[in-house]
Amino acid sequence: MDGTVLIADDDRTIRTVLTQAITRAGCKVHATSSLSTLMRWIEDGRGDLVISDVVMPDGDGLEILPKIQKIRPNLPVIIISAKNNIVTAVRANEAKAFDYLPKPFDLPELMHRSAKALDQSKSQRVSSISANEKNAEIPMIGKSDTMQKLYKLIARTKDSIIPILIIGEPGSGRTLTAKILHDLSERNNRSFVKLQSEIYENHSKIRDTIARASGGTLVLDGVTDLTPSAQLVVLHELEQLGAQNTRLISISDTSILNQVKEDRFRSDLFHRISGNQLYVPALRDRPDDIQALADHFLKKSTNASQYHLGIEAQEKLNAFHWPGNVRQLQNIIEQLIIEGPDYLLNGSVVQEVLNKYAQDPNLRTSEFNNELNETVAIHVHKYFNLHDGQLPPKGVYQHILKQVEVPLIEIALVATDGNQAKCAAVLGINRNTLRKKIKDLDILVSHHRKLM
Repeated sequence: MDGTVLIADDDRTIRTVLTQAITRAGCKVHATSSLSTLMRWIEDGRGDLVISDVVMPDGDGLEILPKIQKIRPNLPVIIISAKNNIVTAVRANEAKAFDYLPKPFDLPELMHRSAKALDQSKSQRVSSISANEKNAEIPMIGKSDTMQKLYKLIARTKDSIIPILIIGEPGSGRTLTAKILHDLSERNNRSFVKLQSEIYENHSKIRDTIARASGGTLVLDGVTDLTPSAQLVVLHELEQLGAQNTRLISISDTSILNQVKEDRFRSDLFHRISGNQLYVPALRDRPDDIQALADHFLKKSTNASQYHLGIEAQEKLNAFHWPGNVRQLQNIIEQLIIEGPDYLLNGSVVQEVLNKYAQDPNLRTSEFNNELNETVAIHVHKYFNLHDGQLPPKGVYQHILKQVEVPLIEIALVATDGNQAKCAAVLGINRNTLRKKIKDLDILVSHHRKLM
């Protein structure tokens, strides 16, 4: 048995016996002598099965079944009652109870029926999650070590009330991760509300959105887009989540840690939203999953089930850097279906499409340097203009330098497969200097498939 069982009975002995038996069977148990407490748990999204007595100090267990059906239609309820007559059995059937057992009941029989109810509850949740994944733009697919780690973290945190911060690059599957956390949780029948970046400056809409998520899951999407004033408003408004019993999940790009260090993101807000952190890996960090994802998108596309990738085509996809992650892979597969001359997509066709997303390999160094100079100049001008005619805070040199250093070192590490000695040589700096910069800039070092 697996799941959470809610027990409501005014007999302490029965509560104790059932709690011990169900816990030994592998389930979590919440037991109460109050129907009002039971309903609060159910409304909060807790429980995969309810076992309830009929006659309770604060009401009738059968009379609350329609309310349970309305707010949690897939939650099975087993009724147990000392009023073991035909009227109770009929009432339980009419109220759509999953099962009914008269008292005194046979404990092994109740355990058997509870296991059956939990299996039904689990299959309904899995069907709902599968449907959500099927309709999702970015699927949760992958057997790589990095994805297995993510799956384990999702399993461990799915029912946690501690705020979760999902960090990853755009297109990697961050929103899907948030939705799966909600769908797998005990709140899966409650509201799932996203606070989008476009309303971060509308304070009244922020309050309204947070209120709509009451008891369910609130997702702060793109928190790094929050302006300083919006950060303060969100921080204050989040105080009401505890009273509402609302779960908080935030979505951020990988720059948030540097933004906190540079005082561009409030540290108190960061600590408020990041009780747990989940890192969604970039596609280039899990090349072993590219083939499975590509096959998924081929089958998903209209009339594309007969398309196949040749061996050379697969190698081309694996060698690409994927700055746009899984979303970019989906776009490229769709473009390959349009441009492919036949159902077997070969290496040359794949390379032609990939070239549209890659820099010109014949770009001369001087042209590249001029382009980089222009890009940096534009960035610096924008940074100075952000301060409404006033000079920016001290430390502009280090601020701009970090913006260049972080991606430079990260990309060099990827290109050298995480080998710090090779990376230092390519960059032309001392190995100890590289190690210090990795530590100071909080750069994650992992082993990737080489790019060159």
